[in-house]
Amino acid sequence: MTTGLLIVGHGSRDPNANVEFESLVDAYRAARPDLDVAHGYVELARPSLATALRELAQRTDFVVVLPLFLFAAGHVKNDIPLALSQMRQEFPAVRFTVANALGVHPNLVALAFERARAALESVREVAKTAVVVVGRGSSDPDANGDFCKVVRLLAEGREIGWALPCFIGVTRPLCEETLELAARARPERIVVVPYFLFGGRLIAKIHEQVGSFATRYPWIKIELAPHLGSDSRLFQLMDERLSEAMEGLRPLPCDTCQYRVPVSAVTGNVGGLKALLWSLRHGFTHVQAMPHVHAHRPLAKHVLVCGNVDCADGGSIPLIATLRRLLKEAGRDQDIRVTKTSCMGRCGEGPTVAVYPDGIWYRGVKETDAKELVEEHLLGDRLVSRLVDNIMQ
Repeated sequence: MTTGLLIVGHGSRDPNANVEFESLVDAYRAARPDLDVAHGYVELARPSLATALRELAQRTDFVVVLPLFLFAAGHVKNDIPLALSQMRQEFPAVRFTVANALGVHPNLVALAFERARAALESVREVAKTAVVVVGRGSSDPDANGDFCKVVRLLAEGREIGWALPCFIGVTRPLCEETLELAARARPERIVVVPYFLFGGRLIAKIHEQVGSFATRYPWIKIELAPHLGSDSRLFQLMDERLSEAMEGLRPLPCDTCQYRVPVSAVTGNVGGLKALLWSLRHGFTHVQAMPHVHAHRPLAKHVLVCGNVDCADGGSIPLIATLRRLLKEAGRDQDIRVTKTSCMGRCGEGPTVAVYPDGIWYRGVKETDAKELVEEHLLGDRLVSRLVDNIMQ
C-alpha cells in the first residue's frame, strides 16, 4: 500500500510566505522518503486543497492530511472535513484520514521561547520585562483559548514580569491595545513574539505596529522576535501528529467545539448544519487562486463627497474629515465609508454629498452639517430634508 501525505497550509498573498511554507514541505519530504509528500492550500495560493487531494488520491492508496495549523479553527474543523467528504465519494477505493492540528504542545512552547531568548538574555531584569505574544486571532473560541494557554505556559517558571496574549485581527485584545496596556505597567523592555509559523503580511503589520510604538514610547526598549519558522522540534511534532492519524488516535477535539455545544457566550453557531453553512459560505467567498480579494462584511452605506475645486472651495475637504471622525467615534467607520470623488456634476450647488444605496443626494452641505447628517441619516436612517437635492429611484 502506498501512503500519501498532504501537508495543508493556509496560503498567503505574500509569495515569500508561500515559499517559506513550501521550503518546509520540501525539507519534511526529504526526511520522510517512505511517504509521497505533497502540499496544498486552503486559500489564497495554489494548488488548492481539493486539487492537491485529488492528485494525491490518483497515485496512492492511503492519504493522510496533515493541517499545518497552530490551532483547530474553522479551516481545520470545517473546510478540510468537507473536502475529504467529497474525495471519499470520488475515490471510494482510497482511504483518507486527517491528523490533528499542531495544538498546545511543549515543542511549540519551547520554540516560541527560543525565538524570544536572544532578546530576553540581554535584559538586566526579566521581572521588569513584558512579553507580548501575538496570535492571528480566530472567530473560534477554542482556538483563541488554546493560544492563551500557550502564552501562559511560555511564562511559567521563567520569572517574566508580564506575559500578555493578544491578536493581530478578528478578536481582541488587539496587538496595539495590548502594547499600550503594557506601557502603563512601566516595563524596562517589551519583547514581542509573533506566534506564527510563517511570515507574511500579518508579520509585516506587527512590525509596523512595533515601530509605531517605539516612536511613541522611546524610553521603553521594544524588540520584535522572529516568528516560529522551520525547526527540528516542529518536525518532531509533525511526526507525532502523523503517527497518531495513521494509528487512528487523537481525533479532532470537538468536545468544546462552538458548533457542537454552546461555548461561553457563543451560542448561535451550535449544530452540524451551521458548521456546514459556514464552510460553504467560506468556499464561495474565497476563490482558490491568486490574486485574491478577501471578502469582508458589505458596506451599510457609502457616502460620496465631491472633492473637486468648486466643492473644495466650499469646504468639502474638512467636511470629509469630520464625517470620517464622527463615524469612527460611533464605531461605524468599517461599514459606513466616506469617499472623496471628482466632479459630481453639481457645480455651484456644492459641496455635494450622495449616500448609497439610499440614493439620496444632498446639496450645500457644510462641515457644520456633518453631525446632523451622521446622527440623522447615516446612523438613524432619517433624511435631513433641508439639504436634500434629489432622491434617486
